[in-house]
Amino acid sequence: MSESASGAADDDFLGGLGRERAVVLGGLMLGMLLGSIDQSIVSTALPVIVGDLGGAGSLSWIVTAYLITVSVTTPLYGKLSDIYGRSIVYEISIAIFLVGSALSGLAGDIPGLDAALSGMVQLALFRAIQGVGAGGLIAMATTILGDIFSPRERGQYMSYMMLIFGASTVAGPVFGGWITDQFSWRWIFYINVPIGLAAIAVIHTRLDLPVPEESHDIDYLARASSSSPSPRSCSPPRRSTTTG
Repeated sequence: MSESASGAADDDFLGGLGRERAVVLGGLMLGMLLGSIDQSIVSTALPVIVGDLGGAGSLSWIVTAYLITVSVTTPLYGKLSDIYGRSIVYEISIAIFLVGSALSGLAGDIPGLDAALSGMVQLALFRAIQGVGAGGLIAMATTILGDIFSPRERGQYMSYMMLIFGASTVAGPVFGGWITDQFSWRWIFYINVPIGLAAIAVIHTRLDLPVPEESHDIDYLARASSSSPSPRSCSPPRRSTTTG
């Protein structure tokens, strides 16, 4: 079979999606899977985690710390990607998520840190780091999808992303309980590492989106500009006193 015929056959098999975009879509779906499943996979492992690390009073923070940082950082990633480019911001968010996952798996078993913080406090802090990365996983996956697909196509492929989100929300507790029973609760965090590395590899090698060239100044401290104009008067316009 000729190369052109092989390419046409692949394109027909993928429903006109194309091999390159299909691979990128797979990487985006892996990122969506990581960000969505980690919101629920921990729930069934919490009793075992408390039994291992103690500190039942900090139990709620294992979930809350993650959700807070996800909510805070999600709106920021879109703007950062407008400034620095989609690919690099998405890769950084995955890397942050993987660092938080690895540290969460090591919580309560880190020499030196155990003397300063309890295992549950460590896990809550590391889950917050995970959430910082997870905010970009979901936001950037949908943003990049909008860049690589036309408006006519977006609805179809966005439904695939939402299917991943919904399925992971339902399957997360079941999968988390199975991993905890068969291996250890620490593996519900370690399992993220190979999936995240695969997503980074796909995005880094396959996603080719333009990077903005203009420079931007970000007011990180939210300081008011000294050169900002004074507010205009809000008094109503004066009526004309001339008569016809």
